[in-house]
Amino acid sequence: MVERVLLASPRGYCAGVERAVETVELALEHYGPPVYVRKQIVHNIHVVRDLEARGAIFVDSETEAPEGATIVFSAHGVAPAVNRTSQGLAHNVIDATCPLVTKVHVQARRYAADGYTVLLIGHEGHEEVVGTMGEAPEATVLVQDVAEAEALDLPSDTRLAYITQTTLSVDETSEIIGVLRRRFPTIHAPKKEDICYATSNRQWAVKELLEEVDLLLVIGSRNSSNSNRLVDVARAGGVASYLIDDAGEIEAAWTEGVSTVGVTSGASAPEHLVDGVCDWFRARGVERIEPFRMVNEDVTFRLPVELRRELALAEAQR
Repeated sequence: MVERVLLASPRGYCAGVERAVETVELALEHYGPPVYVRKQIVHNIHVVRDLEARGAIFVDSETEAPEGATIVFSAHGVAPAVNRTSQGLAHNVIDATCPLVTKVHVQARRYAADGYTVLLIGHEGHEEVVGTMGEAPEATVLVQDVAEAEALDLPSDTRLAYITQTTLSVDETSEIIGVLRRRFPTIHAPKKEDICYATSNRQWAVKELLEEVDLLLVIGSRNSSNSNRLVDVARAGGVASYLIDDAGEIEAAWTEGVSTVGVTSGASAPEHLVDGVCDWFRARGVERIEPFRMVNEDVTFRLPVELRRELALAEAQR
């Protein structure tokens, strides 16, 4: 029988997600619905449904937004070609790309412009990777794992640099980088690692929690890379772990023989989903629901410049 639930800290929304979600909310208030959003603004189905209910329309491609429409680009970033298409359609573009993703895009462009072949460590098909590769597709090679790093066959005089997706496993990425450094000793590295602070912090919080728990529940959607990595971290540490969208997906069988359950949430998961999971355990007689170490993140990002400008102008006209 479960006796206690420990809540990881930090967990949930990061600064980039808060900025992106607030961007859509404020755009809906300022312009009125519909506001189009290219792809999911963040990878969480609850957030998407809530914004849809307020009048946001999510589209797979910018070409699905009518000419002249207001469109928000998601936190994961877009390739330059997407911007060009929207310009051609006279869209009112609000770019909610996370500033930490933008940093990786800038690195990709600079490395390519300086004649480097850019090795992008990331997962094929992830929206962030698609956008980053679009910055310099002719100069970028995707490396997904250690095996691919070992198999790289490049001319000996190739000038190499690497960058990474921001939501990867810290440990797995370190292994891949280790292989690249061994095989290509002169490879150029970013001045500061690309895996974002929130991804790293949530993974370290899980690692610290593992010694205390028999089971870890990670709240996050299936397409959330950083949420999946939290499950991976727990399982690599020998603790059973499951990814759930909300309390409705918990299976009672998982808790058989379990004394302490850990709960965390990915960087796109709102805190009310954690509350729902806590209520699930309270309804089954668990009284000890406690935070496990309190860590505060004080990172904040300003709203996209396009939206700040519009809101400031509207305020000045009042």
